[in-house]
Amino acid sequence: MGEVQERVPLADRSVFGTADLDEAREQVARVFCPHRLEPAGRAAPLAARLNSAQPGSVRVNYLDYGADVRIEPGELESFFLVQIPLAGRSLIRCGGQEIVSTPALASLPSPTEYLDMRWAAGCPQLILKFDRPAVEEALERMLGRRPDRPLVFDLGVDMTAGWARGWRSMADLLVAAAECDDGLAAQPLAVAHLEGALLTSLLTMQPSNHRDLLNAPRPAAVPKVVRRAMEFIEGHAHEPLTTGDVARAVAVSGRSLQEGFRRHLGLTPMTYLRDVRLSRVHEELAAGDPAHRTVTGVAARWGFLHQGRFAAAYRARYGQAPSQTLRGR
Repeated sequence: MGEVQERVPLADRSVFGTADLDEAREQVARVFCPHRLEPAGRAAPLAARLNSAQPGSVRVNYLDYGADVRIEPGELESFFLVQIPLAGRSLIRCGGQEIVSTPALASLPSPTEYLDMRWAAGCPQLILKFDRPAVEEALERMLGRRPDRPLVFDLGVDMTAGWARGWRSMADLLVAAAECDDGLAAQPLAVAHLEGALLTSLLTMQPSNHRDLLNAPRPAAVPKVVRRAMEFIEGHAHEPLTTGDVARAVAVSGRSLQEGFRRHLGLTPMTYLRDVRLSRVHEELAAGDPAHRTVTGVAARWGFLHQGRFAAAYRARYGQAPSQTLRGR
């Protein structure tokens, strides 16, 4: 039996609900792309539902057809998808790959491969949509050069693997952001960091035709380049930076920059960025008025989403709680 779904994600972000096949096809096409949609297997009434929101550059979706259906988009062309069944199973064919997708095995169809799917009734899916240009730009920054062929991931994503469990937790956090207008979604910097982490994890951890190149050793950046990178980070710490952004600004590959930071500073570029932001939080709290400023608000503005970890890091560096700094103690 499939897993029991306890709640419907993005329940307040409904796009449509319908029993009409043509309406379902048209509405889903507006969010994704034109496709063939038809009943498959045993006859059952359609009960299609799509919830969708886009808190940043990544669109999060909940899609359920309530019946056995065949979905044939062909080549997606302009986007990548991560499709996570919340229950049940679906047959996914993409290019020369084929999997039976379940809650334990998500699917990641690549946009240059022909996609044909059969979703069984009782197989609602959480779907993250990544724009292809953003994925390819991230890949180029990480490689330090333009890829010589289109990016193609392995179709199946093992959701029981350690990295994938962490990835799913980040995806759930992005869904939570999309569900609440005055929460994380109101912090563009924090959302951008979360989306960047999701994309970087996919590129470095999910097998693909570029992963060997991504994981290959690269020459370490020289100290002068590291210094330029430090200055760039300090001048742009308020922006949603990634290692790739910093590497591009100083004209080296992301791997080379990381190795340079580790060799000459003993930390990563993102750890250095965190330390810079922590000092900016300290400055704001020290100069702030407790009547008009909160620790949570200042921390979130500088990209610190987990209050417990933030407070621990702050105390380790400054020897007091953030609230004590704000109160002038």
